[in-house]
This record gives sequence, structure tokens and C-alpha cells, in this order.
Amino acid sequence: MTAGDPAAVAARLRESGCVFAEDEARLLIAEAADPELLADLVERRCTGAPLEHVLGWAEFRGLRLAVAPGVFVPRLRTEFLVECLLAELPAAGCVLDLCCGCGAIGAAVRAARPDVLVHAVDVDARAVACAEQNLGPGRVHHGDLFTPLPGELRGAVDVVVANAPYVPSAALPTMPAEARLHEPRAALDGGADGTGVQRRIVAAAPNWLRPGGRLLLETSAEQSTLLVAELEQAGLDCAVVRDADLEATVVIGRRRGSAAQP
Repeated sequence: MTAGDPAAVAARLRESGCVFAEDEARLLIAEAADPELLADLVERRCTGAPLEHVLGWAEFRGLRLAVAPGVFVPRLRTEFLVECLLAELPAAGCVLDLCCGCGAIGAAVRAARPDVLVHAVDVDARAVACAEQNLGPGRVHHGDLFTPLPGELRGAVDVVVANAPYVPSAALPTMPAEARLHEPRAALDGGADGTGVQRRIVAAAPNWLRPGGRLLLETSAEQSTLLVAELEQAGLDCAVVRDADLEATVVIGRRRGSAAQP
């Protein structure tokens, strides 16, 4: 492989099984400051590391977001969750992003709505470090779901949003190696039926939402029925929305009571 030669880099990537070898070659060459670094980046990618971990960033809704090795990589389908959130968000609202990973949802919301206050939470210290790079200091909390949040947010949040893990435990071995081997299990494993973490969020969310506030959860089409039952039991009015092109499903719950208009 000739250093800096897009064709040669693409050929090496293609040999290792990269489907979009030419596109990846251009990105890796642009990221590398010298031939030695390029060789290292290409080797890491060829041995299976996710492209985003190799580059150190991921693109999400047109933003370039810091993503470190061992941190969940934001998926394209989650852009639909952001679209749904923005449609439900009142002016100068407060958003709480649980299981935030690198902070992609919060960063996208802030880019679209600078008037909004965003708080984000993740249990993984590596994810919190990335989220602080993408969201800035003071708005990212390290801990389990609602536990690390300041008390003044209780009953004051307009939208709680979460791309919580929703892969059933038994299905984890069938996931692509890039996710299975390079992303934290806690960001993927949703328990026996995939809704274990989501159920915990649903049970606690009404305590943090304003009257009329919304809870939005990304999930699968199969699991959405289970979550609707959970939301109804928690006293939330609910709806399920889908984007067939992105294969994305979002469950929306509304705390009963008056609220500001989006």
C-alpha cells in the first residue's frame, strides 16, 4: 500500500471486507497527519475497529461528534428520534437525554434549538467524557439514569429522551462484530426481552416530567407493544411512530396535564 494513495488504501480496506472502501479511504487519508499515522489507522480499521472509533468522530445530523474507542456509535435511525423530539419540544424547553452515549441527541437538539436547555446522563465514564466534548461542561452527569441529576430538575423537564439499550440478551451474539466487540455491552444489552432499561425509565420518568411533558424512547417495532403497556400503566398517554426507510420506531408518552405548546 502506497502511503496517501486513495486507490491503494481502498484496495487494502476492500481486502479486509470494508464495503464502502473508497469513501473510508478518503476519510482516513484526510484524518492522518503523516504516513505512519495513516498506516496505523488503516490497520485498526482492517482489524475490525469501527470507522468512527478509528477517526475519533461520528457524523450525526450534519454534526461531527467526538467518539472514543469503547463508546457507543450513534446510528442513523436515531436521527428519527431527534426529529420526533423536536416536534414535541416547547420554546426554551428542558430536555433530559438518558443513556446519552457521546451526547449525539443532545448535541443535535442544541444545534437545531439553541434556546433549549439540555442535560445528559450516562453510566459509562468514557461516554461521559465524549459527551462533555460534544455538549460542553456542566450538562453531562455520570451515573445510572436519573440518579445523578440535580433535584431542581424533578418535575421540571419538558422532554425525557432515551436511546436506551434494547437488544435482547440472547440476540447479542448475532450483532455485527463492530458493535459486539467494540461497543460496551451496557449500551446494547436490554435484558431478556430488550426492555429492561426502558421499563426502569418509564417507571421513573413521570416524577421528572412537567405536566404535559413527553417521554420518547427509541425501540424496535416488536418491543413497542410491550412499552405501550408500560407507559399506560405509568399513567402516560402514548403513541407509536415509525420511519420505514430508517427502520426506526419511537414510542412517545405524554404526562397528563397542561403544557406549553411546541
